[in-house]
Amino acid sequence: MAIALTPAPRTPRTARRRPPVGRILAWTYLVGVLFITVFPFYWVLRTALSNNFSLDIHPSSILPTGFTWGGFERVLGISSQAEALAQGGSGASVDLAVYLRNSLIYASVLTVCVVLCSAMAAYAFARLHWRGRNLVFSIFLCALMIPGILTLLPNFVFIKDLGLINSFAGLILPGALFSAFDIFFLRQFMMSLSTEIEEAAILDGAGRLTVLFRIVLPMTAVPITTLTLLTFINTWNDYFWPLLVANNQQVEPLTLGLALFKQASPETAPDWSGLMAATLVAALPMLVLFMIFGRRIVNSIGFSGLR
Repeated sequence: MAIALTPAPRTPRTARRRPPVGRILAWTYLVGVLFITVFPFYWVLRTALSNNFSLDIHPSSILPTGFTWGGFERVLGISSQAEALAQGGSGASVDLAVYLRNSLIYASVLTVCVVLCSAMAAYAFARLHWRGRNLVFSIFLCALMIPGILTLLPNFVFIKDLGLINSFAGLILPGALFSAFDIFFLRQFMMSLSTEIEEAAILDGAGRLTVLFRIVLPMTAVPITTLTLLTFINTWNDYFWPLLVANNQQVEPLTLGLALFKQASPETAPDWSGLMAATLVAALPMLVLFMIFGRRIVNSIGFSGLR
């Protein structure tokens, strides 16, 4: 007796899911923002690798025109004046080593001072209980609403009266002892820390400074690192305050050196290739730092904001 076998029913193929419209729009927006962010850096590199004469002929070319390393050679002081003029340069030179040294001293010392003072102030607002603490902290927060440009003139008069014009002390002193954002940032993080270890250390006879430097600061190493990087980058890129206080090459940071390099030949066109090469050399350390510590900065800001 033959048994008829019925074929198994075919399972319908699942239709491919179309990506939602919201995701497509989100990716389009992110790609657009990425392009707008990265393209200026590419344009700086393209101009730095171009010949100034070729730039005048093909100003809108996407690729470097008349490819040459002459811009970097002029900035680093390798090329002669005749070679610079032959490549469309102005013949002017910039002592990059001196300006880099000045920027390094200015940014490093100011960063250490402001982060250390802000950490001690944040500890006082977060851990110490004293009368009027919240009122004083509210006054500190009001400093966040004052534009920095409004404090330039009073600080300049103060530094001039002290006789600190054209000195690193004049550059560093006005911003070395106070930063409302740093104090607020560290206070929010310190308030979330457990007090058990501090209380045990105090019972063992440790003072407040010992607790701060041996217990609290190591526990806040991540936000302190973030503030150190942000403060260093902002100070490295500072222009207006050094423009008011410094007019001596032994003190001027790199931002002023780039401006002087641009104005070195007022009778001819600026050396755009050399200027972009100098700008790239000046920005390269900051780009490297942000590429290495960028994720830590973003995570630390988000973590502190949730506290």
